[in-house]
Amino acid sequence: MAVQLPDAAAKYAEGTQFIGGRARPGTSGRRQPVIDPASGKPVLEYELAGPADVDDAVAAAEGALPQWATATPADRSEALYRLTSALREMSPDLVAAESAQCGKPVRLCEEFDVPGSIDNAAFFAGAARRLDGMAAAEYSPDHTSSVRREPLGVVGSIAPWNYPLQMAAWKILPAIAAGNTVVLKPSELTPLTALMFAEAAREAGLPDGVVNIVTGAGPDVGEHLAGHPGLAMISFTGSTPVGRRVARRATEGGKRLHLELGGKAPFVVFDDADLEATVHGAVAGALINSGQDCTAATRAYVQRPLYEAFVAGVADLMASLTVGDPADPATDLGPLVSHRHRDRVAAFVDRARAHATVVTGGRVPGGDLAAGAYYPPTLITGAAQDSEIVQQEVFGPVLTVLPFDTDDEGLALANDTPYGLAASVWSRDVYRTGRATRELRAGCVWVNDHIPIISEMPHGGYRASGYGKDMSAYSFEEYTQVKHVMSDNTAVARKEWHRTVFAL
Repeated sequence: MAVQLPDAAAKYAEGTQFIGGRARPGTSGRRQPVIDPASGKPVLEYELAGPADVDDAVAAAEGALPQWATATPADRSEALYRLTSALREMSPDLVAAESAQCGKPVRLCEEFDVPGSIDNAAFFAGAARRLDGMAAAEYSPDHTSSVRREPLGVVGSIAPWNYPLQMAAWKILPAIAAGNTVVLKPSELTPLTALMFAEAAREAGLPDGVVNIVTGAGPDVGEHLAGHPGLAMISFTGSTPVGRRVARRATEGGKRLHLELGGKAPFVVFDDADLEATVHGAVAGALINSGQDCTAATRAYVQRPLYEAFVAGVADLMASLTVGDPADPATDLGPLVSHRHRDRVAAFVDRARAHATVVTGGRVPGGDLAAGAYYPPTLITGAAQDSEIVQQEVFGPVLTVLPFDTDDEGLALANDTPYGLAASVWSRDVYRTGRATRELRAGCVWVNDHIPIISEMPHGGYRASGYGKDMSAYSFEEYTQVKHVMSDNTAVARKEWHRTVFAL
């Protein structure tokens, strides 16, 4: 049996909106199931939020803002350390909920999603005490200048379904560490761990209204949140087309905007690379979270001397993986998030057959997996650089491999999409990798690896992959307002510069 959250109906009997420190039902009048994609069976059915719930959540966040924004960095830090402890204590339930709503293998939840989110909380608990500005100094002979970092106000955040817990952490933690309050809209498909995150914040003693969750659909709740006049900022993670709609709504009101959008990460293999390392790196980088990762390796460019051996090695390794029950620790890949998304991925591959070769995978499985939203690891070769399968984000367990001859050609092909979120380069030659890290247009470039992230380092993209950073102290650039304070040192009533306005 697939992992399911115990007593989900009882746990969320009061509702799946978390506003002003308490759970409550939505007001849209529409019901939404949370489906276990491994079995196709419902985990929970709940009432979606409506625009009125967004208004209430923003009001709660506004009410909590004065107290939270003026708390000392030490006080906010201590609250976040308590939050870290609360999340750690609920780790088993977080694993069960994340697996049940997403179909993630428990191994991925236990070793990546949950500990990564807890580490992120611990990092921001420390970082909350280092909201540094520029030290006081005299840049003008008659004045002392200093720089303050101040919270923006109420932040509206919209998170996707692929990493519900981690995205809640990435959105909420830097915002509240900097003294803001938050209204988060998780995906209506996967709301459970975002709600649990808010419950942990309440248990940790964060003031009511600092963290609010509205679980609703994008066209009404997401749109209303993005355009809400009570917000100072919108932070969105999701697809590039939806991100552009959010940007239009946000900029109409002059809000600050942070976007982490789609990706089509290249995986560039030079001819001196370690073949075994590249094969394992490509399969792991392409298939993490069943490929539902905007930084996943999706386009492998392999220099021709290694091309055939690389394709054969990847095909063999993909075929050896276990696709199945997420509750089984031996499972390597679980299902995709929904049958609808599975069908979307399958359609990409089916259209590619007209001009490319599906080396392995590429068929919706039957038998014991037929009831779930499963799709096998899939390897494609022979596609053209300008084809859909190479240029568009598939967001599934699909890797396309293309050959190249010269280093110049490989790097040019890697940069030849609208996206720029992540990339990797594989070589034993530090000068080759050094050149690639300079020339690859992506917010993160890995060398001889693909996927690892750490709380201390920033995550964000270039070009159609958005702008702004999650994680790390760099994220405070998104969530704080820089203020210049300039103090006169002369005690002179008539300043020399006044001559520009009137004669002394």
